[in-house]
Amino acid sequence: MKYTVTSAEASKMLKKILEEKNIVLANERQSSVFNASLGEDIDSVRPVYDYKETQKTLEFFDRKVRALKHAINCFNVSQVVGDTGMTIDQVLIYIPQLTEMRNRLYDMQNRLSKQRTSVGGIGSNTVIDYRYANYSVEKAKEDYTRVSDELRMIQTALDVVNTTVKMEIEIPD
Repeated sequence: MKYTVTSAEASKMLKKILEEKNIVLANERQSSVFNASLGEDIDSVRPVYDYKETQKTLEFFDRKVRALKHAINCFNVSQVVGDTGMTIDQVLIYIPQLTEMRNRLYDMQNRLSKQRTSVGGIGSNTVIDYRYANYSVEKAKEDYTRVSDELRMIQTALDVVNTTVKMEIEIPD
């Protein structure tokens, strides 16, 4: 069956298919084996389970998942996000890189240029150690703001694509 959906809708479809598959798997785990006592009528405690039908159903879900994930992957490698010049798959790599950079710059921007780290010595011979930033704290603040703004912009652009741009998906019935 053919669908025309956004990436967000496709992700929700995928989640639903995986939930349905997990229900079948849970039922298989519960029904594929059972315990019976010696002397007990085995057929009276045997749960309903059809091995062949269950495997057929699981393969059906797997075919749907493959088709859906393939369509999403094709969309992600071809759809450009806003005016970034990057495709979705590139943006999905870039966002964690920007996040790591922002987190690192957050710590760097919050350092003092000169900070007392320890006081030591014996008697009147006091020694004070200082830690000095070996970079411009102001530049780190500027970079933190720039990277944070870029991260927000690219996340918003990705959200727009995921919720507005349609793709064609063919999922087996």
